[in-house]
Amino acid sequence: MTHSAHSSRSQNLSAATQPHLWDLLVIGGGASGLGTAVEAATRGYRVLLLESHDYAKGTSSRSTKLVHGGVRYLAQGNVSLVREALHERGLLKKNAPHLVRDLGFLIAAYKWWSAPFYGIGLKMYDLLAGKLNLKASGFINRAQALKQIPTLKTSGLGGGILYFDGQFDDARLAITLLRTLQDHGGVALNHAPVTGLIVEDGKVMGARFRDEESGQSHEVRARVVVNATGIFVDNLRRMENPAVKSMLSPSQGVHVVVDRRFLPGDSALMIPRTDDGRVLFAVPWHDHVVIGTTDTPVPDVSWEPRALPEEVEFILKTAAQYLDPAPTRADVLSVYAGLRPLVKAAEGTDTKALSRDHIIRISEGGMITLTGGKWTTYRRMGEDTVNRAAELAGLPARLSLTAGLKLHGATTENLPDHWKVYGTDAERIQALPGASVRLHPDLPYMEAEVRWAVQNEQARTVEDVLARRTRALLLNARASAAAAPRTAEIMAEELGQDADWQAQQVDEYRALADGYVLHGA
Repeated sequence: MTHSAHSSRSQNLSAATQPHLWDLLVIGGGASGLGTAVEAATRGYRVLLLESHDYAKGTSSRSTKLVHGGVRYLAQGNVSLVREALHERGLLKKNAPHLVRDLGFLIAAYKWWSAPFYGIGLKMYDLLAGKLNLKASGFINRAQALKQIPTLKTSGLGGGILYFDGQFDDARLAITLLRTLQDHGGVALNHAPVTGLIVEDGKVMGARFRDEESGQSHEVRARVVVNATGIFVDNLRRMENPAVKSMLSPSQGVHVVVDRRFLPGDSALMIPRTDDGRVLFAVPWHDHVVIGTTDTPVPDVSWEPRALPEEVEFILKTAAQYLDPAPTRADVLSVYAGLRPLVKAAEGTDTKALSRDHIIRISEGGMITLTGGKWTTYRRMGEDTVNRAAELAGLPARLSLTAGLKLHGATTENLPDHWKVYGTDAERIQALPGASVRLHPDLPYMEAEVRWAVQNEQARTVEDVLARRTRALLLNARASAAAAPRTAEIMAEELGQDADWQAQQVDEYRALADGYVLHGA
């Protein structure tokens, strides 16, 4: 039994609460916050990141799992956004080859005109990517289309276009960034919600936070505070100024996960125009298939948004127009929803037209709010934010290094199946007890991964392990609930916790996982 994980938490806490002045305090541990913190640490600034729940707990673990330029932004004529995203896609593939892979996307042509129309757009996509392009897009015939996706409906199929984009594991990229941050001397703490800002003479000078595990409150001070809380940015802005107008008009995106047999072959399916004018993807991911997404405006933000029945219906109905056999409600292994932090536009615009680009705002008290971006451009968001922060706080100007920075664990070695996301750490995990003992027959994960997550990746709860260090919750919600007791048992050994803690963890996790099961299927 080790208590190293317990001591590493207290070491982190004491590092976070040293009386010195941080250069940057970053609040929020998703794509925006982690990108900003890594950017700051690699420039040699002293940076502390505080996360209220767990890294990527919100939107950053709930994406469509694509590193992409955004084909549909091209359709909207937003060329500069696409060019920037394609450039970042290329950098991420070079810097984290263990987390990003090339994937072919097939646009199946069932109407004579659709192929040339999309073909021209995708040639532009290739050109905008320049020398970082993955592979050229091109037309393929009916037989080639069926080779890529054997389950395509054959009636009326003329062929299609194959183009290439990137695919990744979002929550694993977050943990990789956490590790990269620590490798470069940054400090990060999860389960540490900010409860208030320290404002003196109208200036934001730091924040108060509560350590969820001890219940104790602490104060930290920084030359500049960055609000990178994603869909929750308005809550933090109100801590500085209760009268501030909200920036966001959030929208919900839902995905369903099904068995790989519905999309065998090596390609993803891209449906360019659904009945509501969106793009729908069916993407192979961790030997399962992710199908999504929707775009539903929501009045309130929450930590666990829920799919509406009509969203699930819409996804399954659209998939059924293209796939045979098509998944039904009974085939859904997990359903998850994420909220997009869309920045408000003029009154009355629909959410598809709202800004998909990141926005940086500086408050009267000098707090920097970063929001509205997407995973693909996380690095660029961090660079822009740290440039503004350094200027604002009068920090010594230093060049950005992240465009060429290999992330923690980076390797081009092709590791088998789910070990790949750990990169060079995989060997060390495979040397731990339980490296060949599965947590559940329907999940790829081993007991050793739970130990590793606790010892080296700041996992503190069963949810941290099953939802984000592994992706069990998204791959198969019921199987993940069945794996919870053994997960809690291993974690208790590592953390020095008792049977009561285990029982509470299992109850909490099972209640959570139940929200990812499609009931009445």
